[in-house]
Amino acid sequence: MSTGLPQGYRHVGTGRVREVVGLGYDDLTEGLTIEHRPGRTITETDNTLITTLSGNDAPIHLDAAYAAHTPWGRILVCSAVTLAVVGGMTARSVSGLTTANLGMDDVRFTHPVFVGDTLYAETEITGRRTSRSRPDTGVVTCRTTGHNQDGAPVVTFTRTFLAPLDPHAVRTLTNY
Repeated sequence: MSTGLPQGYRHVGTGRVREVVGLGYDDLTEGLTIEHRPGRTITETDNTLITTLSGNDAPIHLDAAYAAHTPWGRILVCSAVTLAVVGGMTARSVSGLTTANLGMDDVRFTHPVFVGDTLYAETEITGRRTSRSRPDTGVVTCRTTGHNQDGAPVVTFTRTFLAPLDPHAVRTLTNY
């Protein structure tokens, strides 16, 4: 990164900067925790679209009259929505330059999510190593937790992905 630039930007020409997307392998040090912003308020449209797109037509996610008779007393946001939103929050910083997700493990939904809840995410880098089969990448493992507006954890998961060893070369090649 050039000196004298705002954090999160790189110089790409005279009087011109570009936002930095994604971190490289060297940036993703074990123990680093990243708080992802902005948060995302879940809407009824989010829940309806992602729930029906996934083929999950369980009435607890779509039918307010049915959901009124459940312990929640209202529509429960589908877990696929929660996972997609929280996972998506992490992409810009943690894996914006990844070439592949390798796995998602230990997914746990720990608190209900309802329409109108605002979700936030944080990711801790839990491990990393250089790839044995791809000499230009590292294998990074992280643990992400999504919280609601009250700080209650709603989802946790572990994800493993490939990160470039030379993020500057990737940014130059891809015009990022």
